[in-house]
Amino acid sequence: MPLDQYAELLGASEIEELRALAKPLRGRSIEMINSTAVGGGVAEILNRLVPLAEELEINIKWDVMKGGEDFFEVTKSFHNALHGAPYHASPKDFEIFLAYSERNRATLPLDAEFVVIHDPQPTGLIETRPPGANHWVWRCHIDLSHPNRTVWDFLEKFVSRYDCALFSSPEFSRQLPIPQYLFYPAIDPLSEKNCDLDPQFVSQVLGRYQIDPQRTILTQISRFDRLKDPVGVIRAYRIVKRYFDCQLVLAGGSASDPDIKVLELPAWAPLEVNALQRAATVVIQKSLREGFGLTVSEALWKKKPVVASAVGGIPVQIIHKHTGLLAHSVEGTAYQIRFLLSRPEIATKLGEQGHQHVKENFLITQKLRRYLTLFLTLARGS
Repeated sequence: MPLDQYAELLGASEIEELRALAKPLRGRSIEMINSTAVGGGVAEILNRLVPLAEELEINIKWDVMKGGEDFFEVTKSFHNALHGAPYHASPKDFEIFLAYSERNRATLPLDAEFVVIHDPQPTGLIETRPPGANHWVWRCHIDLSHPNRTVWDFLEKFVSRYDCALFSSPEFSRQLPIPQYLFYPAIDPLSEKNCDLDPQFVSQVLGRYQIDPQRTILTQISRFDRLKDPVGVIRAYRIVKRYFDCQLVLAGGSASDPDIKVLELPAWAPLEVNALQRAATVVIQKSLREGFGLTVSEALWKKKPVVASAVGGIPVQIIHKHTGLLAHSVEGTAYQIRFLLSRPEIATKLGEQGHQHVKENFLITQKLRRYLTLFLTLARGS
């Protein structure tokens, strides 16, 4: 997406600032590494960030760590454990992690001047880094506020060797011997998931999934797993339904209630996600734990009123009673939804203020500016 199109939306001065920051970095190499090319917020961000950096004439590459089913089973367990889930690690788990780290060190280009490692899966790539050879950054996208000690103690040995660590919320940071910085995730306002849509297309999507546009629509769009609490969302919906004629739209899983529309949307269906968010009367994000929860910013960008759990990075996006409403329980979620449905003028105001909050803090151009500033800081420090 050409930078000039962002200038039309955000103003020419913001794009000129990016060009000025990028100029001293031309000729320097940047390597981004994560564990998946498709699906999940990290891949989605990199898919938009890297082309923008390239347009600024920056030598940036994005590579994906390769692993077998056993590796991803182990790192999924690590992920849940770092979120606080019970986990009894075996020596075999750590051996698998180390073996794939060693295998990938032999194939990935780790000699760039700036190497950015995203999340725990590729953390071990730093093990054979020569001291002072280049700059390594660990970008943690998950909630580390209450990690499983065994897993974190294992990973901390690697993390401590990085030049700095980036976290999505101050609550996620750990006691480390390296500098730590606050780095918000971001959405791309011009991507298929967030761009303006023809109302006729939105109507077509609703018709395809048999959603009645004349009735209230409550929507939560997130992967269907325990940490997103889809069961809690359904319970809150059933409470609200006693007072309002409404439908619930979820992404993933299954349900028997004809007014609960469970849609198994693939990661490559961004236009459908966009349409469902735009059609919602209220958007819900009832997570039990959350890294950041960019679906909140996506909904706010579309000026939708949001009711969300006060966990992870969500309170950074939802300033209670200013850009949305926070809740702490099923009953609290239902109460806040009922409040918005009974006070549509407040719902509209929250949506408008939420849109402005996202515009000022959580767009891809701001994330790119933070990275450019970080790389300049690291370069000057050396």
